[in-house]
Amino acid sequence: MSLNEAFKALSDPTRRQILTLLKEDELTAGEIASHFDMQKPSVSHHLKILKNASLIDDERRGQHIYYSLNTTVFHELMSWYFTFTTKEEK
Repeated sequence: MSLNEAFKALSDPTRRQILTLLKEDELTAGEIASHFDMQKPSVSHHLKILKNASLIDDERRGQHIYYSLNTTVFHELMSWYFTFTTKEEK
């Protein structure tokens, strides 16, 4: 995982909203698209960026691909974040 890719993916409000939807349950691209006023190719573009940043996983089941959160990356991001909140002892 690249922190740069993860932060770039998280910088977009639409992608953050997709992650919020996936927090509740795994969804297909069509189910995700139904929550937005945009074309399905645009949703697919956002999903590709999230997948390239390893923030989501996908799994094919029959004719559908289901998307879910990859919480491992969020743990890595939080670990990185917490390095700034603790002071090192001298």
